[in-house]
Amino acid sequence: MRRILGCLSVFLLIILSFSGAVAKSKHDSILAVLNTTIDQAPSFDAGRVKKIDSIRHLLQEPLTIEKTYSVYQKLYEAFIVFNFDSAFVYASAMERIGEKLQDPIKITNAKVKLGFILLSSGMFTETNGYLQSIDISGMPDSVRVQYFLMKSRFYSDLAEYNQDKFFTPEYRRQGLALMDSALHLMDPNTFDYRFHRAEQLFKRGEVQEALRLWPNLNDGQLTDRQVAVAACSLGSIYMKIHQRDTAIFLMARSAIADIRSSTKETMAAYNLATFLFEQGDIKNASRYIEKAITEAAFYGARQRKVMVSNILPIIEEERISSAEQRNRSLLIYATAVTLLFLALVAMTIIVFRQIQKLKLAQLAITTAHHQQQKINNQLEEANKIKEEYIGYFFNINANYISKIEKIKQMLEQKLAESKNTSDVKFLVNSINVRQEREELFTNFDRVFLRIFPHFVDEFNKLFDKDNQVILRENELMNTDLRIFALIRIGITDNDKIAGILEYSVNTIYAYKTKIKKRSLIPNDEFEARIMSIQAL
Repeated sequence: MRRILGCLSVFLLIILSFSGAVAKSKHDSILAVLNTTIDQAPSFDAGRVKKIDSIRHLLQEPLTIEKTYSVYQKLYEAFIVFNFDSAFVYASAMERIGEKLQDPIKITNAKVKLGFILLSSGMFTETNGYLQSIDISGMPDSVRVQYFLMKSRFYSDLAEYNQDKFFTPEYRRQGLALMDSALHLMDPNTFDYRFHRAEQLFKRGEVQEALRLWPNLNDGQLTDRQVAVAACSLGSIYMKIHQRDTAIFLMARSAIADIRSSTKETMAAYNLATFLFEQGDIKNASRYIEKAITEAAFYGARQRKVMVSNILPIIEEERISSAEQRNRSLLIYATAVTLLFLALVAMTIIVFRQIQKLKLAQLAITTAHHQQQKINNQLEEANKIKEEYIGYFFNINANYISKIEKIKQMLEQKLAESKNTSDVKFLVNSINVRQEREELFTNFDRVFLRIFPHFVDEFNKLFDKDNQVILRENELMNTDLRIFALIRIGITDNDKIAGILEYSVNTIYAYKTKIKKRSLIPNDEFEARIMSIQAL
């Protein structure tokens, strides 16, 4: 059971989160449309001005006084939500024509319009003066409806303005009663009837019935002005029943319709700014309250300007406070980023230095490795030379010992057998020292070339073709090659080389000098190149 309840709780949280995200998305979308529409406001105002100019142009034609009254009324209707002063001028002109014609209907109609325009501007005392002077006895239903609506609004606005425990209930009662009188004369199938009836039901506390009866804002037959009025009132209702997101959406829609209809006598932008300010959206609240005060100033609505001026400093103060908070946050972030950047720079320098040290150490290790490898190669080569030559000389020495032993035995035998020394001399003369030395050199050549099989070819590469060593048939090496072969195995002393090859030191020196001069490389590099010839 607990598991099921837990799952249901998670599911409800997901649903609520999803609903909140959808509401926010809808909220943001309508505000984006409103912001775009505010930027387009001058073009809508230009359209209204163009329409007004076309009506004014009619006054340049010769008109009857009745026709002039009709044109003034059209101009009043064009200015009624656009500019108080102009609307008041043309309503006053209508009243003067009505008095000139001594037409009670025209006079009363003009006074009702003057009362309405004064009420829209927040001039309650002046409006009350006109109300007291109006007598609707015998007036047509159209004039009586406007009179009752204007008077109902007068008491409703007084109730909202005063908020007094003693007077406000009476003002509301009178407003509702006058609304009854107006509705009684109106066509139930019209927008005006449904709108005013729904407002009356809401003020009486019948919220659901009011919402059911409220005009459909998506009805394509409604004008922008009708959408603006209905959406603004409906938004106020939803705010009072604590459905804030819907209220914000409706107020934004009303503000959009106000701009498109070039309406300056409006509450939508003010209400929207108030709702958003309470929700913490200072940026949009500041923009819309500025729009509201600009419209109130343009229209000349004194009451609206007072209302807007009361909340404007609060929003601006909060906006400045938010800006300062953002600046402080940015300063903190900038400081943190700067410190992190400096730390990063320091770390980069440290890492770079460590890398440099590592590279130097690696280079030293590589150099040492190469040096060690070179030494190892030299040791390996030396070991190979030693192994070859030690074996070779052990073998040679063994042969010479055997020969000497045989000669000794033969000499002892000859001396024992006879006193004749001729046999001894023959035996001694039979030893060919030159042949023995040649055999020694041949054996040396054979062992050396076994260790350095490419020595002759590499040696000849150091000379041009004319100066290269050319060996005779069956000749392994000559004296030139043997001198540098001895140097290659580490015997560099001229005295030792001369002793081994049975030449004088000067002869060895002369050989070396002559050979180096014939080479293609500098003399001081020649022996180094000889030493670079690799063993097998």
